[in-house]
Amino acid sequence: MKRRNFLAASTAGLAAAAVAAPAVAQSAPEVKWRLTSSFPKSLDTIFGAADTISKQVAEMTDNKFQIQVFAAGEIVPGLQALDAVSNATVEMCHTCSYYYVGKDPTFAIGTAVPFGLNARQMNAWLIQGGGNELFNEFYKKFNIHAIPAGNTGAQMGGWFRKEIKTVADLSGLKMRIAGITGQVMAKLGVVPQQVAGGDIYPALEKGTIDAAEWVGPYDDEKLGFNKVAPFYYYPGWWEGGPTVHAFINSEKWNALPKTYQAALTNACASANQVMPAKYDLQNPAALRRLVAAGTQLRPFPQEVMEAAFNATNELYAEISAKNADFKKIIESMQASRNEQYLWWQVAEFTYDAFMIRARARATR
Repeated sequence: MKRRNFLAASTAGLAAAAVAAPAVAQSAPEVKWRLTSSFPKSLDTIFGAADTISKQVAEMTDNKFQIQVFAAGEIVPGLQALDAVSNATVEMCHTCSYYYVGKDPTFAIGTAVPFGLNARQMNAWLIQGGGNELFNEFYKKFNIHAIPAGNTGAQMGGWFRKEIKTVADLSGLKMRIAGITGQVMAKLGVVPQQVAGGDIYPALEKGTIDAAEWVGPYDDEKLGFNKVAPFYYYPGWWEGGPTVHAFINSEKWNALPKTYQAALTNACASANQVMPAKYDLQNPAALRRLVAAGTQLRPFPQEVMEAAFNATNELYAEISAKNADFKKIIESMQASRNEQYLWWQVAEFTYDAFMIRARARATR
């Protein structure tokens, strides 16, 4: 009797498992998305973040949720990535919010703005300080849900055909520069140009532009800017810590199972961590190679920095007076910046300043 009871119980258990299996399968549907990047495949660090997202989402969902990555131009041009997501041509993209300031200047703050936050401060504000919630309220107008998915760290000030010694040297200069920084530069006499990453080199080579900023030594070396412009300026005061976002079509995001939303959110968080780590490791060696090859490294003159700072604050006041979204988010960012720098001057700057001096002594 006991044996018969055991067999009966075992059979019932197997039957229950057979019934339960389809229910589990139904809770993990097959989902296939397309992601269009704003970057060319040659930039393995910034483009590679999209591959990181795709790979990790697949691994976390046992390949049930697959995201196919396309480089800029394969589906749409790099600067049309947001539109492709907004109108559901693709489900998501990997891009910089500030590429779309033509729609609304508020987009600029999502990536970086002149004299804004560095990478760690940007993450603190977006992830813990309510910044990303503010942005997602704004992005709803464009049918977009946003997740931070990368950061390059502080960028360089760009490549120039001629040396910049005074503000007057900027007058009439045609410069590739993204976001509302172009409007700041315009106040200093620059003629800003919006050019996608993959098109910068030929524009510099042909003389269509006189100067260009991109990211930093590692990417700039890959793109060959040192071959067509000898002067390399720093710092990129307009990009202290630019965030790269995953923009997801709102309806597609809302339709995802919660487990898939969690997988995608965590994959983006990983990309957000890995990208700056790669840049921090690769930029020093690339800068050494560029200088050894003849690049002339220059700091922006103090006169230029001061003029840019004043022009930036003037521009923020002008935009805030007529754009409530911009005003709300820029004030939140500035409040976070001021609070964080209060802390940074106590510990971070003191430590960094000592280490810079110590390194200089050790290498003499």
